[in-house]
Amino acid sequence: MSAAPEPRKPRVFAPDDPALIEEPAAAAGADAAPGDPAAATASADPTVRPTLADLGRRGLRWGTILIATLAGAALLGAGAWFARLVSAALVRDDWVGWTTLVLLLTAGVATLMLGLREIVGFSRLARLHRVKAEAAAAIRERDQKRERKAALRLAGLYARRPELAWSVRRFREHARDVHDAGELLALADRDLLAPLDLEARRLVTASAKRVATVTALSPMVFIAVTYVGVENLRLLRGLATLYGGRPGFIGVLRLANMVLAHIVATGGIAMTDDLLGQFLGQDILRRLSRRLGEGAFNGALTARIGIAAIDVIRPLPFLAATRPRVRDVLGEVLRPMFGVAKKPSG
Repeated sequence: MSAAPEPRKPRVFAPDDPALIEEPAAAAGADAAPGDPAAATASADPTVRPTLADLGRRGLRWGTILIATLAGAALLGAGAWFARLVSAALVRDDWVGWTTLVLLLTAGVATLMLGLREIVGFSRLARLHRVKAEAAAAIRERDQKRERKAALRLAGLYARRPELAWSVRRFREHARDVHDAGELLALADRDLLAPLDLEARRLVTASAKRVATVTALSPMVFIAVTYVGVENLRLLRGLATLYGGRPGFIGVLRLANMVLAHIVATGGIAMTDDLLGQFLGQDILRRLSRRLGEGAFNGALTARIGIAAIDVIRPLPFLAATRPRVRDVLGEVLRPMFGVAKKPSG
């Protein structure tokens, strides 16, 4: 056993001794957490040596600065080269200069039209959202006046579409005889939106089939991932156009963000995996090849995205019409791939 340390002898300190003030500050700088004011004070003391971790925390992100500066220089160089090319072409008083001028004017007009299309697309999506919010408020408050206003606005939204002309006319004829709260929007849901729901389900099914087939047959993962992304964005734009939205590219990206938020909020990805396992069976899933498994999952995920997009885009909640189900779409998607057939009832 080691001998007990000798007890510390008493010492006398003067109250104005500088060591009593500076030494605790240095000790606090060694033990304080990063960002603490005491640590900043201690770091100013030249007797305190920072560690490598402290240098890493305080150092600049030189890699980020390098990439940002190189990217900025490349953009400036490309812009300067393009500006010199255009200015040299415009100075010439021959067919090269006039062709360059025409191309620039055409590009400017195309940019303006793209901007206008994005604005119109956002306004159409906002109109669908306003109709849906007004209908939900009318149902919640049982306000017949607001309900009739929302129903007539919805009928006016689809009045100019030839495929819905008969449905709009029939709805307006029957709307005069509806006097109970909630029944008018249910009538609009059944007469105006039910035919669109059938077409929307067809679009979702066709898109999910294409995604499943391309993913299963694609020789490269990059091609499959790119196609899945493009196909899902095209599906969202098709569904929005079907219900009266018709957004541009930025509007489709905004819509995709809303749909993904809806899927995350409802646990849609886990639901897709569970439905896939219930439909095919866990044993079949374990025996599938990697390509077929990826194709089945991507097709099921596209179907789930399409159904969620219908919930987000549709200008009315489901009142009288039948809500499309992922299970039904999944059956139509996977049946050609695996030969799964429904058992006859009875």
